[in-house]
Amino acid sequence: QVQLVESGGGLVQPGGSLRLSCKASGTIFSINAMGWYRQAPGKQRELVAAVTRAGSTNYADYVKDRFTISRDNAKNTVYLQMNSLKPEDTAVYYCNADVWVHWFSSISTTYWGQGTQVTVSA
Repeated sequence: QVQLVESGGGLVQPGGSLRLSCKASGTIFSINAMGWYRQAPGKQRELVAAVTRAGSTNYADYVKDRFTISRDNAKNTVYLQMNSLKPEDTAVYYCNADVWVHWFSSISTTYWGQGTQVTVSA
């Protein structure tokens, strides 16, 4: 099995910064895309940012120029640097990864972390 563990969430004032980390472990042959989603109370889960193994990135419009996603393939870890945080960024942030667990299988499986709470408040 594959496990994703997030860390780095917490309480921060508006304009502050946080850095989220997510490490994948378990039976992993390779990881394609990794990303971050978030879900606020009463809202749908939405994409924040994603990055492919080759380094191509995609960001939601509301976080462009504020958030940066990156990954370390050797460590199976993805990061989200969040700057200039706003109260509307408050949500549970979830890591996900598209994983090939065996070399002989062409089928990938998407895994999710347990989530980490980010609260932006004065």
